[in-house]
Amino acid sequence: MCIYKSPKNGTNFVNMSIFCNIDNNMFVHSTAYYRFLVLFFNCLLTFGSYFCFDIPSVLQEQFQGNLTCPNGTQHNGTGHNGTLACVEGLGMTPAQYNLLYAIYAWTNALVVILAGFLIDKLGNHVGVFLFSFLTVLGSSIFALGSHFKGTQYLLPLMLMGRLLFGSGNGSLTNIQESLILIPSGPPSMNWEIAPGTLLCTLGFISAITVSMLDKVGMKQLGLDGVIQQESKKVRVQDVRRLPLRYWLLVLTIMFFYNGVFPFVADASKFIQDKYSGYSQQAAAYIAGAVYDSSLVLSAAVGILIDYVGLRGVFAVGCAVLTLPVFALLAFTFVPPLVSTIWLGITYSFAAASLWPSIPLVVPQATLGTAMGLATSVQMIGIGLSNLIVGHILGTKSSELKIPLWRWQQMMIFMLANTIACITASVSLNVVDKQQGGTLNRATKRSSAEQVRQPVGTTPLLDEVGDEELIN
Repeated sequence: MCIYKSPKNGTNFVNMSIFCNIDNNMFVHSTAYYRFLVLFFNCLLTFGSYFCFDIPSVLQEQFQGNLTCPNGTQHNGTGHNGTLACVEGLGMTPAQYNLLYAIYAWTNALVVILAGFLIDKLGNHVGVFLFSFLTVLGSSIFALGSHFKGTQYLLPLMLMGRLLFGSGNGSLTNIQESLILIPSGPPSMNWEIAPGTLLCTLGFISAITVSMLDKVGMKQLGLDGVIQQESKKVRVQDVRRLPLRYWLLVLTIMFFYNGVFPFVADASKFIQDKYSGYSQQAAAYIAGAVYDSSLVLSAAVGILIDYVGLRGVFAVGCAVLTLPVFALLAFTFVPPLVSTIWLGITYSFAAASLWPSIPLVVPQATLGTAMGLATSVQMIGIGLSNLIVGHILGTKSSELKIPLWRWQQMMIFMLANTIACITASVSLNVVDKQQGGTLNRATKRSSAEQVRQPVGTTPLLDEVGDEELIN
């Protein structure tokens, strides 16, 4: 048995944990090892699913290509003399292609609210099994649908796959957030889609592992009973009591992501149509720079924001600095890599400042519901944006090159979403300042989070040094 004394509030916590050891160094080592083990498998939860999510953007030219090409296929979209050549593919129109993203987003919007409520009621370990299985099933059906080229079954099967995939992935992302935030050559469609299904299976295996680790860890830290007791009080009617700051935060998230995901979905085709000399592979690499930048920066940005706070200020700054990205893409011929890297940087700061702000403004027992509702609103906006973009770009699959004026209208639509994001984020900061300035408090943990933390408990992924071992 070990007794901890928190320097924050002075409460004593008796812990029968298997990680508690008379040797202070052994205790620190064991706890840190366990936490990083949870973090490792938690990261793998959505590793494969996000690979599957953006497969269509890499293969956009094949998805929208003609069913047959009488004179052969040129995968890069240009012939040997520089003229446009036929691209063989699935024969989708731009509207049908963007519908693959819209159906994913709308399914998320419907499912994640119920999923969040389910997580609050039954716990992470139940939801993680169900939703990871849905991602595997959905990605498998999507891959199967691609083999029905030229038949009436192709689009329904691929939409059904995206629907099931969206049902699992959005909810799985919420669980992933909760596990961290809870206190404690030319491309080939078959060779791109099939590995995605395998990676989703890897995520399912990780889900089994992290579920067991989460359940054991909650028991060892004495949190399971407390969370279950609080969760019994969760009611659907509690949504009406969510504060104004929460809703402004949700709107900020929605409008920002309205400009990121729909753009990335069509970025590869846009780069090939507007800028000369880019093959499909090169255009896909440039479009992927949005996520590559985030990959490089996310950890450092997260540490920075944890240290300085100022989440509300970062939210406004990200929105303002995103405006030039779409202006450059719409009205200039500056190399697209500049814009995609730039967008990746603002996206990194936005993701690190916006989503972790939700636990600061809602009660802990309703965190799953709040996260689910936020994701739902976000996905409603993204789904509508995908449909609007598809309408702007046209409905003809035979157009090898979409006119530039259509692309310009799409970028202006992205600019409008970014302006709306600025408005929502500024309002968020005003309301937050009136209510104590929790979001912009320059501390690693706001006092609001401390008040919500159950007495006598410690976060699973909190710093070990926050507690003083006295016995």
